Amino acid sequence: MSENINEKNDNRVVDMLLSRNVEAAVDSESMILETQKRVWGALKKGYEYSGVHDESEDFLRKNVFSKLDMMVLYVDLVGSTKMALEMPSDKIATIISSFAQEMAAVIRQHHGYVLKFVGDAVIGYFVAESNSLLTADNAVNCAKSMNTVIQKGINPILDQYDYPDLMVKIGVDFGQNIVVRYGADEQHSHVDLMGPAMNIAAKIQSMAKPNQILIGSDVCKRLHPNSQKDFQQMIWKNDEWNYRSRHTGEIYEVFEFKG
Repeated sequence: MSENINEKNDNRVVDMLLSRNVEAAVDSESMILETQKRVWGALKKGYEYSGVHDESEDFLRKNVFSKLDMMVLYVDLVGSTKMALEMPSDKIATIISSFAQEMAAVIRQHHGYVLKFVGDAVIGYFVAESNSLLTADNAVNCAKSMNTVIQKGINPILDQYDYPDLMVKIGVDFGQNIVVRYGADEQHSHVDLMGPAMNIAAKIQSMAKPNQILIGSDVCKRLHPNSQKDFQQMIWKNDEWNYRSRHTGEIYEVFEFKG
């Protein structure tokens, strides 16, 4: 009985925190317009994105060797190899750079950290310091916003130049990761994250189709019930997905956004 009461209380907290729907909608419109201005400027005038202080670097250095619960998000650009064969290299560089910076901006706007850029992929994480329910919603809303920014913000600008539309594959998972430092120098040695959630989020992302968001079961069960309704379990063919849960040993369930 007490567990049900606690769960209801948690949901009320999330309801309250998510009650800013109107404000979020306005922010979404502004985000799309600002994205279009920056991408247009980059393609037309060679606009370069201003440098942003690396908050992730600071956070990781303060938490070296700590084990942290977090949502990990991988977003990967689809078809960049084909684009590279069909377009001038300088335009490809501009488009991929703009894509990466815009995805990083979306991660920050949803209270996440940008871990790194890897080729045409961006990795972000959302630390569950006190409320993993809210963190799950932040990560999933971030993934949804990424698709919105690309489809309504970036692609209309690319269309004006007869460039191909961008598409992405997104994967999200939850778990405990450890902050590692490669070297004794506290200020300059490379810092990174290591753990099962990092690996499984990457695997989940690799299984996604263009413009598809996939999340692990450990993410889905932490979502607000209203958000859970937008997801349905993936049914895999044969052995195309054979990763097992770290907790149960059963095949780890993956869910697809259908909202």
